[in-house]
Amino acid sequence: MSIIKKTIVLLVIIVAFTNCPAISQTGGGNMQLTSPEFKHNGFIPAKFTCEGEDVNPALMINGVPEGTKSLALIMDDPDAPIGTWVHWVVFDMPVIPKIDENSVPGKLGITNSGKRDYHGPCPPSGTHRYFFKIYCLDTKLNLAQGISKGQLEKAMQGHVLDKAELVGLYKRK
Repeated sequence: MSIIKKTIVLLVIIVAFTNCPAISQTGGGNMQLTSPEFKHNGFIPAKFTCEGEDVNPALMINGVPEGTKSLALIMDDPDAPIGTWVHWVVFDMPVIPKIDENSVPGKLGITNSGKRDYHGPCPPSGTHRYFFKIYCLDTKLNLAQGISKGQLEKAMQGHVLDKAELVGLYKRK
């Protein structure tokens, strides 16, 4: 194998196994979703879970594309034993650079706990991954509060300008 082919293979392996924020936190554009409370693929502090105050962490939104009319956010846990567990659904948010801690930044959808509030991590066992996904939309959806994650995803089809993702981990004590 030539030195060029070996170099390309090595670069592909490095990128695949490196926690590179430009790859792991963006949705194809320049957007980034971060938190001052935890790093991407880092542990979420107990304060933001069922073992603490159960309030949402602050989230920073960077690189929102021009033409964005509203933001939507979904937080879910694909590691739940009964399938993906929805912890937070927010939509029709204004275009803001930050979601404050313990806030209601827009209209609330329903979670798997049956409520319209943030429902922090509370895994029954083991370490779970919690995906915070932010979407930039070219419209305000004007949907009623209490919609499901699925209803929101359907309404967003064809309106997503960009998206970003932040993953936090949690294991109960």
